[in-house]
Amino acid sequence: MLKQACAQVGLPSSGAEPIRLGENAIYRLPHQVVVRIGRSGQVTAAEKEVAVSRWLASVGVRAVEALADVDQPIVIDGSPVTFWRELPEHRHGTPPEVAAVLKRLHASSLPTDFDLPPLAPFVRLSERIDGATTLNEGDRAWLRRQLAKLTKAFVDLPAGLPRSAIHGDAWAGNVVLTADGPVLLDLERFALGPPEWDLVSTAVRLSTFGTITAKEYEAFTTAYGHDVLEWNGFEVLRDIRELRVTCYAAQRASEQPSLRGEAALRVACLRGMRGPRPWPDWKPLS
Repeated sequence: MLKQACAQVGLPSSGAEPIRLGENAIYRLPHQVVVRIGRSGQVTAAEKEVAVSRWLASVGVRAVEALADVDQPIVIDGSPVTFWRELPEHRHGTPPEVAAVLKRLHASSLPTDFDLPPLAPFVRLSERIDGATTLNEGDRAWLRRQLAKLTKAFVDLPAGLPRSAIHGDAWAGNVVLTADGPVLLDLERFALGPPEWDLVSTAVRLSTFGTITAKEYEAFTTAYGHDVLEWNGFEVLRDIRELRVTCYAAQRASEQPSLRGEAALRVACLRGMRGPRPWPDWKPLS
């Protein structure tokens, strides 16, 4: 598939090096080009990522750059193949650096040649709850009730910042710093929605996980000019974020037994069995 896609756009595939082979297969080509082969059926998502990349360039927000002279995605056997400029040397962004790029993004005019989909924070959660074989029935029932409660609460969110284009998964690993400034990665979840959804990603690092200090969080809010912790809808978005990462852990634990303890810990925390937040003993999933 890699050779076929490269041949269609006139790029050499010899010497391709795998970067990551997971749900999406990513390869490095000569001349600082990266190829991403998506899952079958994900053509629309790939089209959005390319369109978002080009729109962000037009409004002055730096992001991973889709090759400009390639008509993409290429579709082979139902799988989308896209081509990107490789990032130069970089590091993960600090909280204020993340805030600065989010502030610019949220202030940007919306694209006019395509529509961003509305934020959909509950995608696949029901399926993950039902399909997680390591959950006991008590935990499964609680997670279902929590999902139903938060689905209703999300519809009834109080007024907040003006709706805008949002990144959708704005954790620190998706903002990197190069010599030329911050760059947004992972454009898959771009949407139209409340800017607070992006801000909560950093707020929960303080309030839920305890992985940043109060001083680091203050630098984030100062750089952005708004503190989502003071918004009446914060707890709803926080709880949705927590539910998402817990359901993901439960799904992964069904496939990888070594993660069962982590999945059980997360459910117990949400159910109030491990004391109040923060819960610093949560571990990233490998």
